[in-house]
Formats: sequence, C-alpha cells, structure tokens
Amino acid sequence: MKIIVPMAGRGSRLRPHTLTVPKPLIPIAGKPIVQRLVEDIAKVAGEPIEEIAFIIGDFGSEVEAHLIQVAENLGAKGTIYTQDQPLGTAHAIKCAENSMQGDVVVAFADTLFRADFVLDKNSDGVIWVKKVEDPSAFGVVKLDDYGFITDFVEKPQTFVSDLAIIGIYYFRSAETLMAEINRIMDQDIREGGEYQLTTALENLRSKGAKFSLGKVDDWMDCGNKNATVETNGRILSYEKEQFSQFPSSAQIENSLIIPPCFIGENVKVINSKIGPYVSLGNGTEVKNSNIENSLIQENTTICHGNLSNSMIGSSAQYHGVSREISLGDYSVLDFLAK
Repeated sequence: MKIIVPMAGRGSRLRPHTLTVPKPLIPIAGKPIVQRLVEDIAKVAGEPIEEIAFIIGDFGSEVEAHLIQVAENLGAKGTIYTQDQPLGTAHAIKCAENSMQGDVVVAFADTLFRADFVLDKNSDGVIWVKKVEDPSAFGVVKLDDYGFITDFVEKPQTFVSDLAIIGIYYFRSAETLMAEINRIMDQDIREGGEYQLTTALENLRSKGAKFSLGKVDDWMDCGNKNATVETNGRILSYEKEQFSQFPSSAQIENSLIIPPCFIGENVKVINSKIGPYVSLGNGTEVKNSNIENSLIQENTTICHGNLSNSMIGSSAQYHGVSREISLGDYSVLDFLAK
C-alpha cells in the first residue's frame, strides 16, 4: 500500500504561524502534523506501507529531507512531488501520478483523526466522514439504504447531508482514479475554478464504482489558531500516558506542571504554573508565568505571561500579561518594556 499526502496549501488561515513553517510541519504535542497523520494511517492500515508520496509547494530542501525521513522511519520509501499552482484537490493528486499505482490511501495533511477500523477492500474505495453542524464548508456525501455512497457534493449551500468528508480516502485501484482525474482535466471540468477530487469520485460512482463509508471517532482540525490549540489539547489527552514523564534535560524549578502537558528537551520552567493541555517545544524558557491550554513552539522565551488559548511560534519572545495571544516565529512582544 502507498500513502499519498497532498500538503502544498499555504495555510493562510493559520498565519502568522505559517509564514515561516508550512502548516503540516507545525508541531502538535511535539510532533509535526503530517508525521502524526501518516503514523496514524500506518497503524490502522493493516499492512506494510511501501511508499509515502508528499505533494508540496516550494518548501525548500530542509523540509524535503525531513519528509523523506518521516517516511523512512515507517519503513517506506519517501517521494517528493511539487504542486506549482493551487488548482484543486484532483490536480494535487495528479502531481503524484507516477506513484499512483495499486491500492492507496490519499490523506490531506491538515487534519488528524482517531479511529479503529479495518479497510474494506471489497469496495472500490472508502471515504472517511464525520458528522458536522455546518456542512456548507465541506464536501459531503449522501448514502443509500445499504450504506454505500450515492452522491458527492462539494460545499453545498443548501442542506443535503451532514456527513463531511474529512480528507482521508482509500482506493483499491489508484490507476482507475488517475484515469478519471486525467479525463476531467483533459476536458477542463472545474468547480469553483479548480479540479476537484469530488468531481472524479462522483463520475466514478455514476459509472458503477462502489464507495463505502468510513467513520472516525474524532476528527481534529488544524485550520486556524483556535482549532490548532484545541487539537493540541485533545492529542495530549489521548496520549497522556506518553507525557507522564519529562525529559531529563528539562529544568523545572519552583513550578507546578498540571498534566497532560508536553515538555520538550532543554525546556526551563521557573516560578510558573503550566497546564493542563500545554505544549512547550524544545529549548523554550518560561518564567513567572501561568499558562494553560496553549501551544508554544521551540526556543521561545515567556516572562510574566498569563496565557490561555494561545499559540506562540519558535524563537519568539513574549513579556506581558495578556490572556490570549497568537504570536509568530521570531516575533518580540514586550508589554513590560520602559
């Protein structure tokens, strides 16, 4: 089996944090989003992963090397493809056409999930969904009485279903999917100016393909600051046993750590209260602060902070008393300066 990971989006809703780091590489509880995604898929795939293909933008050689290492750590070959233009989800998969062979999982790298399932290889594909309150922002599916998908609808403005596609798909034949994507691109069939995967899926369904439904126990979004901080807290809650001990390099002085929390290597916490649901990345230093429900990246300094629902990037400095903040990499914010 192969995993195809489109991740070339700019992540504009998560700015300023995506100005210096691609959104899929932002750490959640100490581990990049895309790494968590492919590891979770590998756990439930039920068979070895042969290749992981990443479809990226112009992220640079350091990012490419990191992604290759993520694949190799799972015993898979890592392959890098580039999507030069944001022409839609089907176009992103087209960029990885050379890897589209055999059975594949396609997983868009802006979401995390929790599920316990077995792939249904008797159907032509499996589409994972989650019930949502506002389906107008998502692609959705409709079902027949037997649980097979009867319609794919992209961002419906009138209600047709509350089963939102979460961005994870299994296809028994990557070649069949690619043939349909090539057809809609050759005929320039677009929705909203882009080539959509849901168009290809609807066409395959109308030609007789059977797509079954996969359900997840939890679907965690990383689309904006609030959602990413919430996802960080939920991952910490799910994996709290892994975070029950701190690395020996961490320096905790006269401070209270309320679990679950992720404390990275060489972190310093002095005269502070941290937690619950806080991640402190490697090399970060916190003094005289109270922090809860927040995501702090690497090599950042926080003094006299009183933070909740906050996200601070790497190599940043914050001195102040604000309750909620979103501060990007290499930024300095000092409310205490004279």
